[in-house]
Amino acid sequence: MSTPEFLDLPPGVRRTDLRLSYGPVAALRALPTSGGTELSPAVLVHGFTGSKEDFIALLQSLAQVGREVVAIDLPGTYHSPGPETLDPQPGSPLPDYRLASLGRVVAEVMDQVGDGGPVHLVGHSFGGLVSREAALVQDSPLGSLTLLCSGPGALSGAAAVRARNLIAAVSMNPTSDRLRELWEELFEAEARTRSRDPRIVDFLRDRLLSSSAVGLMRMAEDLLGAPDRVAELAEVDVPKLVVYGENDDAWPTSEQDTMAERLGARRLVVPGAGHSPNVEAPETTSSALTSFWNEIESVGRR
Repeated sequence: MSTPEFLDLPPGVRRTDLRLSYGPVAALRALPTSGGTELSPAVLVHGFTGSKEDFIALLQSLAQVGREVVAIDLPGTYHSPGPETLDPQPGSPLPDYRLASLGRVVAEVMDQVGDGGPVHLVGHSFGGLVSREAALVQDSPLGSLTLLCSGPGALSGAAAVRARNLIAAVSMNPTSDRLRELWEELFEAEARTRSRDPRIVDFLRDRLLSSSAVGLMRMAEDLLGAPDRVAELAEVDVPKLVVYGENDDAWPTSEQDTMAERLGARRLVVPGAGHSPNVEAPETTSSALTSFWNEIESVGRR
C-alpha cells in the first residue's frame, strides 16, 4: 500500500481524464510552470493497491525540466472506472484486468500522450509488470523503460502471502461491501501506522473502496502467476533502467539485480528507501529519472 505524504497538487499539476478507445482513464498531468515541453513526455504506472497519487511527489520536478508527465490510474483503480461498469464500444474490447490487457491500455495511453512520438515509461511494482506488457506491444511508442521496485515474474515470500490472503478474503464476495469490511477489519489499522494525517488515511480508504474488488483480485492473481518475460523484454531495443530501494521487501533485490543484467539495463539502488522510492526518496528518484531521460535524448539529438 503505497502511501503519499501529501495530496495537494503542486503547481503545474492538474487532474484530468484521458479518453481511450474503450473509456476514460483518470490521470494527473504535470506541465512546466514556465517554458514549453520540448522534451519527450513520460507516463507513470502505479503498483498493486496504488494509484496515480503515488507519484505526486515526483510530478512537478520531473515536468519542470521541460516535459509533460502523466501518472494514471489503471482501469478499475480509484478514479478510473472498471470495465464491468462500462459499455463496450464497437471494435474496442474492454480490458479484463489481466496483465496483457492492462499493457494494451498503457500502450494506448502512451500513444495519446506522446502523439505517436517516443514516451518514457515507468512502472512501479505491479505497474512494472504492466509496463513490460506495454513495451512488448508491437509498435509501442517507447522511448525508454524504467522498472521501479518490480521483478522478473511472480512474487514470492511475504509479499506473495499478502496477495494470497487478499484473494482468499475477496474471492467469495468480490464487492465494494466486502472491501469496506476488509478496510475495517484489516487495512485501517495498517493505514494508521503509515500516516498520522487523517486526510491521508481517508484517502487510502476512499482509494480502496472506489476500486474494483474484482480488479484487485485479478491483479493479485497475476502478481502470483506472472511469467518471466525478461528474455523477450531484452529484445526490445530501448534504454532500460532498474531502480529499487535498498530495503525493498517485495521482489528480492538479488532478483532485481539479475533482471537488470539480463535486460542489459542500468541499475540504481536508492539509499534508505524501501518498496516506494517515489514516496520515500522523491528527490533522488526524480533526479535519477531526469538524468536517465535527458541523457537518452541528448544522444538522440547528436
